[in-house]
Amino acid sequence: MSALTIVYAALFYVATALLVVGTGLKIRSYARTPAPLKIPTTPAPTTRTGVALRLTREVVFFESLFKSSKWTWLFGWLFHAALLLVLVRHVRYFQQPVWTPVALLQAFGTYAGFAMVAGLGGLWARRFLVDRVRYISTPSDHLHLALLLAIGLSGLGMRFVAHTDIVALKAFMLGLMRVDLQPLPADPLLLLHLTLVATLMIVFPISKLLHAPGLFFSPTRNQADTPREARHLAAWAAALDKR
Repeated sequence: MSALTIVYAALFYVATALLVVGTGLKIRSYARTPAPLKIPTTPAPTTRTGVALRLTREVVFFESLFKSSKWTWLFGWLFHAALLLVLVRHVRYFQQPVWTPVALLQAFGTYAGFAMVAGLGGLWARRFLVDRVRYISTPSDHLHLALLLAIGLSGLGMRFVAHTDIVALKAFMLGLMRVDLQPLPADPLLLLHLTLVATLMIVFPISKLLHAPGLFFSPTRNQADTPREARHLAAWAAALDKR
């Protein structure tokens, strides 16, 4: 087994562990954060079904972002929708045989890479061209966008410019899952792409990129507008009431 294969196998084992554990700890932190006040953003639904529908619209359509900034919504939704297709396309590297829905989406996932890069380009341009956004942008904001853009461009490069041995790559990925290491192709662009992906996995739990789970724990979104009908009592407050 080559040293290259061992190094990248170790890198992805560590990156996966950090991603899973870090994301789990962050979600636990969100879940344990007290929400002592009834503060849904109005107009808000008054039933749990309505809250579920509101969250669904936020997750799928970015409803509040659409209302606040159409251009940001366009680039943001384009990036996230394209990213989902790209991720689904990559599922084939971890399956044998490949599920039919994954196989059917391969063509869409290929060209979604261009939409993903376009969306990222728009979001990054916004941080330079919009004064108030440029003012609050930090170096980490630019680095995160640069990292995602580099991943997208290197992936497109492998697809349309410098092809790699995808059969050997899939064997390597399946080997990681089965703890049966297989040789990793030594193509420079592939190694760059994998390094960038591993870097993203490592920094994801400790960066602003981990914003999706927070939506489900946001009291402005997950609460029904029923302050008159029912008393809102946080768990820690309920414990004090019992004393």
